This record gives sequence, structure tokens and C-alpha cells, in this order.
Amino acid sequence: MRLLPRLSVAAVLLTGVCLAPSASGAGAAELPPDWAFRRFTRPTVPPSAYANPIDAFLAVKLAGKGLRFAPEADRRTLIRRLSLDLLGLPPTPEDVEAFVADPAPDAYEKLVEKYLAAPQFGERQAVWWLDVVRFAESDGFRADDPRPHAWRYRDYVIRSFNADKPFDRFVKEQLAGDELYPGDADALVATGFLRHFPYEFNAVDVELKRQDMLNDLTDTTAAAFLGITIGCARCHDHKTDPVTQEDYYRLQAFFAGFWPVEVPLATAAERADYERKLAAWLQRTAELRAAIDELERPVREKVMLKERARFPEEYARLLDVPPEQRTPLEAQLARLVGLQVYKRTKVTAAQIRPADRDRWEGLSRQLAAVEKERPPELPTAMAMTDLPVPPPTRLLKRGNWRTPAGRELSPGFIAAIDDRDAEVTPTGRTPGRRAALARWIASRDNPLTGRVIVNRLWQHHFGTGLVATPGDLGATGERPTHPELLDWLAVELIDHGWSLKHIHRLIVTSRAYRQTARSDAGATADPGNTLLWKFPRRRLDGETLRDALLAVAGRLNLKAGGPSVFPELPPELLKTAPQWKVTPDPAERDRRSVYVFVKRNLRYPLFALFDAPDRVETCSRRFTTTTAPQALTLLNDPVVLGLARSFAARVTKEAGTDPARVVDRAFRIALGRPPSTEEHAVALAFLEQHPTTAAEALTDLCHALVNLNEFLYVD
Repeated sequence: MRLLPRLSVAAVLLTGVCLAPSASGAGAAELPPDWAFRRFTRPTVPPSAYANPIDAFLAVKLAGKGLRFAPEADRRTLIRRLSLDLLGLPPTPEDVEAFVADPAPDAYEKLVEKYLAAPQFGERQAVWWLDVVRFAESDGFRADDPRPHAWRYRDYVIRSFNADKPFDRFVKEQLAGDELYPGDADALVATGFLRHFPYEFNAVDVELKRQDMLNDLTDTTAAAFLGITIGCARCHDHKTDPVTQEDYYRLQAFFAGFWPVEVPLATAAERADYERKLAAWLQRTAELRAAIDELERPVREKVMLKERARFPEEYARLLDVPPEQRTPLEAQLARLVGLQVYKRTKVTAAQIRPADRDRWEGLSRQLAAVEKERPPELPTAMAMTDLPVPPPTRLLKRGNWRTPAGRELSPGFIAAIDDRDAEVTPTGRTPGRRAALARWIASRDNPLTGRVIVNRLWQHHFGTGLVATPGDLGATGERPTHPELLDWLAVELIDHGWSLKHIHRLIVTSRAYRQTARSDAGATADPGNTLLWKFPRRRLDGETLRDALLAVAGRLNLKAGGPSVFPELPPELLKTAPQWKVTPDPAERDRRSVYVFVKRNLRYPLFALFDAPDRVETCSRRFTTTTAPQALTLLNDPVVLGLARSFAARVTKEAGTDPARVVDRAFRIALGRPPSTEEHAVALAFLEQHPTTAAEALTDLCHALVNLNEFLYVD
């Protein structure tokens, strides 16, 4: 144990008492600022006529304001809401009609189970998690170079949500899969979480960049899993939360030995076979490659000398130190220098001496001809491991890496929660530090982890979390509207094996979730609907909007997994993005939005327009904006117009040319319901009076339907 600088706060925090008031007691306004750091127990479910405990907790607050839940939504609304929430796709007309006609009393519950088991479930849930972990497939900064293997982490997340992987295991794999689960390929891919930091690989201040990477790992881990912002503690004790500057750097010590790796995902037999075939190919081409190398070597050496000269000598000289003689810090810095000096030597014909150019080109053609005989590379993961001995960690004065202060710090936890040094046990070649951190974060004794993830699930379904600031459960964040319910859900998650699907199921089967959004009964008593006296209406995010457009157009490609795709870009934007190579196959371009390439300096325009983050840093909540360019894009964008034409073609294929059937089918596909009598008459008149062809008239009608608020919002 070590003495805490804030003994009065620490004494309270370490008591381990349940902070959540009783159902009939204090409300959120009376919670202390450090409420989230205090341990919890399962609150008692209030007496209620509702079977779902969620409703029981909510009903108490509603009754206190003289409110009650709004009536239950009709079945067409419910299936569309549920499908968009769980799958990120609108339901098919056939699924809607089957649900509406199902007389079984448990028809809704069966629908929930069907959607939870669908492969599209994980694809939908992955989107918000990828926001949280700042997943991207490029470096960021000016060069924004691609990261060709990053997509495997995205597929890992999708698989994990579909399999309902226990959330504690999910956490452990991402922080220390290589240490805790050696030999598990999925766990190795999971450590890609630790590789998503932005990095400017042409920077010469590599010691500063190393510190930037450590800061990112520390801050993102705290935000993603603990739901707190601790960046302030880099320079000084946190001004509002019980996090000291020493806490910050003790957490950072868990990552001090980080060592990025690209690891083949193959069995020992597969690796041996690959190495045998590669050795044979290298032997066959040895003479040819040697001849090319002889011509290219002067160019490469010149380029490497030029690159090396960019660095201060204190860093450049590290390349001359034998690897076994470098200190751990020197090893990390030498790696960053080497990424530029040794990997920027691609030779072009213009660099070869004119006298040798013809010969070089001829040899290069010969090598290209036999390149197809080279065995294909093994599948590779972008992963993280550690140096056997990490560099020392010290507190940095004002966060400046040039001014370390005091003694070397051991890895440790946030003292206000757990005032211990971490018990670190080496695992294989690594020191085991990250494994110790992962076990602590994923422990049921950690008061933050369970609260944070159930709050994120609540936000996913209701638009706003029980804590409206999901990335900041500290004193400067919002207080929970229903603290007892938040703690009850956290305990419920843990007691049910950390099953996220269990919490999803509880939420979407609640009376609160199934109520209509069309009510004004509480407009005066609770104008912000914080007590959930009606369902909160929400606009589709950019990814779901694109998927919905593709779905109604009959073009959505449900192929799962694999490398990301590059949809079309506006011509003027494509000119500025030479690395955005539009995927040639139109069917591949029409895959789900979660599979669209995530480039930090070029967000896909529709996603950016509808508030998707740039993934440079963690994003716990997307804020919804309403702007003129959104409407103009939906009205004029060539991609949207093309989808409207495909939608019209689908309607014609399924309904024929009879105008009455065409109108009915178009409404059912787009909105999940038949048109009203008035809508039917107006649509028929529009088709009949349209000045152009019948196909163009139907295209305009379909275009109008996907521009309706009813299509763009979850009701």
C-alpha cells in the first residue's frame, strides 16, 4: 500500500459500500462527484406490476413526476425499430407481414431471438465499438499511409459480438491476448486494439512520437474500458476526479514495453510449408534478384543515407548499435527510425543510371514474370507484444518527456479504486504487465467496467445513456438519470457471465423500449424525456442510412468479412485521393458500410456528412446534426440517385407495371407499411402526371420515399 495524496477522498472510496441509493431514496442529483469510482452491489428491484426489472426502476421515477409509459407501439413500428437497432437494416416486407400476422403471444420475443442470432447483428454492433477504440485503416497525419492488415481487428469484433463472447474475455483479449491466450489466433488479432493509434511515420522526433503513442494507449484504454478521461493527469493531479499524476504514469507503465508486430496467422505445419516453398522460390530466382540488387543498391544506399540524415545523430546512431546491445528504450527508438530509413527505398526506373536502365527494366520484367510462382503470403495480423524488459517509466513534469522526475514507477492501478502495485508474472518472452492490467479492468471488483459497458448498450438503444457522457463518468460528466438501474444492469451483466446479448435482450423486451414515440403526455413534466415516458425518436447514422438505401434498392451484398472495400467517390474528391482505389466489382462496392475502408484523412462522404467521427481519437457518442448539405446530398448525390433507380427497378420486378401495385410495393419496401388512402391517391396521381417516362416517374417516387423522415428516422 502507498499513501494517497487525497486521504479524505480515498478513505471514502475504499469503503466498498454500495453508492446507488435505494429505489425510493436519493436521486442522481445527490450522488457525490466520485460516484463512479465507488464499488456497487445489486440494488433491490422496486415492487412493480412490470415483469422486466428495467421497467420497474423506470416506473418509480415516472410515478414521481406523475407520468407513465406511453402506449405500446404497433407491430410495424416495433419490427422496424428492432431490426434497425439490432441488425442495422430495415426489415423486409415479408418479415413485417409475418410478424404482424403472428398470433403467438411471444411473437415479439421470438423476433428478438432471431435478430440476436443473425450474422448481421455483430456487423451492426461493431460500428459503435470501432468508434470507441478509434479503429482506422490508415496512419493519419499528412501521409495517412494504409494499414493493410487492420481489417482483421474489425472482423474479430464482429465475430465476438455474434458469438456473444463474454465481455470480460473481450477486454482481456484486446489488452493482452498474446500474454493470456498464447496460441489463440483470435486473441492475437484482438491486440490490434493497441495498434490503432495515429502515427506520423515521417517524423524525426521519434522520442516524442513514442511518448505520444504511450499517451494514446493510456488515454484510450481509460476511455474505452473505464469510461473516464485521465489525460489531464499527464501534467498534474486531476482537478476534479480522484486520479493523480502518479496514477497516470503507473497506468502507462503497463504499456512501456510495447512492440508492434505483424504476425502470420497459420499453424506450425502451414508455416513450415510456406517457408519450404519460399526457400525454393528464392533459390530459383537468386541469380536474377542478385543482378537487380546490384543495379539498385547504389540507389537504395543513397536514399537510406538521405533518410538517415534527417534524424538527429542521437537517434540515427542507434541503427549502428547491434540489437542485442541496445537498451529497451533504444530498441523502440531504433525501430521507429528504421521504419523510415529501411522501408522507403522502392526503386523506380528514373532513379537508375541511364546506362543501366534498359538492363534493369528487362530484369524487372523477368522477375515480374516469375513473381506469380512465389508462394502467397500467409494471412497476417497487425498485433502487439512487449519487449522482454520494458523501458523504465517515470512521472513527467508537466507531461514533457524531456523532464522525467523521481523514482522509477511500477505498474499500478488507480489508487482511489485499488491502491496496489500490480502483481506481474512474466508470460513467455513478455513481462506480463498488460495481462495484469487486463485482469484488473475485467474484474467484477472494478466499479467502472461494468457500468461503462451497460451504459454504452443503453445509449445504443435509446440514443442517450443512463449517463449522457459515456466517455466521462467522472465529476465533469453528467450524473446518471437512474443510478440504481445502472448498477443493477452492471451486476446483472457480470452475474450472467458478462453476456452482452443478455443485456440487449433485457433492454429490447422492456416496456420502455416497446412504447410508442408518438406521445406528448410528459412534455411539461419532463420535456427532455430523460425519464423515458416515450421512446426517443432517432435519426439513422450514416452507416445505417447507406445500408438501408442499398437494402431497399435490392443491391445490398451481405458477404461477410475480409479486406475493406472502396465505394465510389465524387470525381472532384477522387482527384485528391490517389490512394482511394475504387473497388472494380460493383457488387463488392455494395457491401455493408462496416466494410468500407476507414481512412482517417478521408472519411467516406456520406458517413462524414451524417456525423461519423474521423477515428483519430476515441469517440463514445456521436452527436446528431441537422444541416442543409445532408438534405442536398440525399436529393442530388449521384450515388443516391443511382440507388433510387435500382429501387424503382426492384419495385417493377416485384410488382409489375400496374400503378396501384407499384405504389403499394414501394411503400412496403421503404417504410414497412402500405400507403394510406390519401398517400396512395397522391402517389398514383404523381405517376400519371409525371412528364417523362414511367420508369423515371417511378424513380422519382422511390427517391421521394427514401427522403421521408419516416425512412431516415427510427420511430
